[in-house]
Amino acid sequence: MTHWHLLLRCSGRPVRSFPSYRGQRSCSGWWWLSRSRTHVGYESWLERDNLMLLDADPCVMLVVSQPFWLYWRDASRWRRHVPDFLVRYHGGAVAVVDVRAEDRVEAGDAEVFVVTARACELVGWHFRRVGVVDAVLAANLRWLSGYRHPRNHVEPSASRLASVFTAERELSQGCRAVGDPIAVLPTLFHLLWTGHLIADLAGELLNERTLLRTRP
Repeated sequence: MTHWHLLLRCSGRPVRSFPSYRGQRSCSGWWWLSRSRTHVGYESWLERDNLMLLDADPCVMLVVSQPFWLYWRDASRWRRHVPDFLVRYHGGAVAVVDVRAEDRVEAGDAEVFVVTARACELVGWHFRRVGVVDAVLAANLRWLSGYRHPRNHVEPSASRLASVFTAERELSQGCRAVGDPIAVLPTLFHLLWTGHLIADLAGELLNERTLLRTRP
C-alpha cells in the first residue's frame, strides 16, 4: 500500500444507496435510532441486529450508516471500501464498524478490515468488526426496542421504578410495587432499553422472575 485517500461525507447521509431488487438475498431497511431520533439504514438482518445493539448502548450518541468511502492503492491498483457504520460516543470517541459474520470473512475481506483499521488508527478513531449477535440478547433487545420511544417514559412510574429497584428484585415483584403492571410495564421496558434499569439480557429471555436493579 503506497497511498491513502480518506473521503468522509459529514451530512449524515449514506454515501451510497441501499438497493432493492427482485431476488435480493439480503433485506435492507431503516432503523429509528432512539439515541439521535433519526433513521439509520441497514443492508441485512445482521446489520440491523448490530444497529439495534448500538442503539441500546447508553454511551452511543449518533450512528451513521455507509459513512464514507475509503480509497487506497495496493501494489497494482486502486481499491475502495465503504464501512457499514460510523459511531460517535458521548465524550467524543468515534468508532468505525464493519458487520460480517465470522464464517463469512474471507481472505479478501480480512485484508479490507486490516486496511480500514489502519486508516482509523491514523485519524484517531477505533475500528471494530462485529458478527452475529447472541441469540438471547438479540431476542430481548428486539422486545425492548418496541418500547424505545421516549413516550414510554411516564412519570411518576419511572421515578418509582428507579427507587423500587435500588435493591435487586424480580421484575414482576418490583412492577407490582409501583402499580398496575398493564400501566407500569411499558415504562419498565423503556428504562431497561435506556439502561436506567439493568438485567442480564444475555443470560435468559426476559420473564417475570428476571432480576433487575437500578444502574448505580
